[in-house]
Amino acid sequence: MNIYEILNKLNIKYQEVEHQAAYTVEQIQEMNIDLDGIGCKNLFLTDKKGKYFLVTIEENKRVNIKEVEKITNSKHLSFASKEELKEILSLEPGSVTPLSIINDHNNKVIVVLDEYLKNNKILVHPNINTKTISIDFADLIKLIEYENHQYILMKGNVL
Repeated sequence: MNIYEILNKLNIKYQEVEHQAAYTVEQIQEMNIDLDGIGCKNLFLTDKKGKYFLVTIEENKRVNIKEVEKITNSKHLSFASKEELKEILSLEPGSVTPLSIINDHNNKVIVVLDEYLKNNKILVHPNINTKTISIDFADLIKLIEYENHQYILMKGNVL
């Protein structure tokens, strides 16, 4: 199933805007996309033991890797390779999104979410970086649970 089929199956309402390819938060901010929601930054990380984490935070924040290591009980987190991104999430660089867990059929990825996003609409790519959608954070949780993935709410300061 593609992301739209799953969103529809779960009765998740969303709004979508098409745009030119955006590979960074800065590029997407320059486009002034007219959608209601908080823009998100997404990082696909791995540790030396082969665990994977998809971190989603508010777009203007910086991730404190040491804090992520602490809450995920991991050490030596780094960016996953382009090959791992393609193999596990079926994505190209610049398209990372929490919605991509639909492609992680082996449930290797743990989703780490910025608690600041809770009770808001969020803006994420629908598995391609030429579109942005707005969905409720609660609906993202519904999708994560439907996909049988573990998630962690990251409390406090991620900067």
